[in-house]
Amino acid sequence: MAAKVALVTGSSGLVGSETAIYLANHGWTVHGVDNNMRADFFGPDGDTTPNLARVRESAPGFVHHDVDIRNRARIVELVGETRPALIVHAAAQPSHDLAASRPVDDFEVNAVGTLTLLEAARRECPESPFVFLSTNKVYGDAPNEIPLVELETRWDYADDEFRDGVGEELRIDRTLHSLFGASKAAADLLVQEYGRYFDLPTVCFRGGCLTGPHHAGVELHGFLAYLAKAVREGLPYRVYGHKAKQVRDNLHSLDVCRAVVAFADNPRPGAVYNLGGGRENSVSMIEAIERFEDLYGKKLEWEYLEEPRVGDHVCYISDLTRLRGDYPAWEVSVSLDEIFEQFGAAALARA
Repeated sequence: MAAKVALVTGSSGLVGSETAIYLANHGWTVHGVDNNMRADFFGPDGDTTPNLARVRESAPGFVHHDVDIRNRARIVELVGETRPALIVHAAAQPSHDLAASRPVDDFEVNAVGTLTLLEAARRECPESPFVFLSTNKVYGDAPNEIPLVELETRWDYADDEFRDGVGEELRIDRTLHSLFGASKAAADLLVQEYGRYFDLPTVCFRGGCLTGPHHAGVELHGFLAYLAKAVREGLPYRVYGHKAKQVRDNLHSLDVCRAVVAFADNPRPGAVYNLGGGRENSVSMIEAIERFEDLYGKKLEWEYLEEPRVGDHVCYISDLTRLRGDYPAWEVSVSLDEIFEQFGAAALARA
């Protein structure tokens, strides 16, 4: 029997590369789309060439396509040529800071690129599950309206109603998003609309901090990966506001892959799920700095800036209730301790 074909965009990034490898090792023929625009966005530190080499080595039968997601003619042609049984759309301009200086590039990559891929899917493979890696930034700064309590090393929700985190019912309008959040919200709504209007099997996974040791973290994107690099290499580090007690939940890329496959095996139209590590995998900036300092045996020289980033969340934990309810076999399998340990092991491997 011929292997099923999957098309993965952003296949040299963290989630795209891990998904390509995961699928290829579970019987799929994977076509990847990536033109290393991350290097253009973030400079040499954002270069994904090493990740591409890792994918080629680790993903049997992987086929790479050096294509810009904004190249509408080629994207439509590629979907027609491959007729994928699964599309995983992970290509993005991922930084809400960078979007302010390159708003047109940001919107064309995040919103228009998504529309191009959706329309190609509708025409060529309408029955194939379409998985979109969205973001919790679609909620803008609405999560900051949730009452918080200040603890010794972190902010936390004051109301037990939010013990499990932020749910999908939180509004996405009438908030300050950053231009990145706005472009991703536009894409998120398009993915939902193609699911509901055209009855396509689409899903928006609104990711928290999706992480792993193969993340090409840079200052403007990749919280744990860049922090690990800063501590390990003695780089200067800046913390923006909130007393360095801002909180994020972290999900390992392996668990993202497992969520992708769970949806592909049992798709539904216009689905939306928050996707993160949940409370158990949450960590504050201060806590993460201390953990990496202990891990590497080095102190981080960091500067505190009183002004927070525009639209930044003070405390964000993903409520996974809806995802767990629809896909009870899926669970967070890589703990926060294991994530930190993997960063440590990756550092030893580089030494």
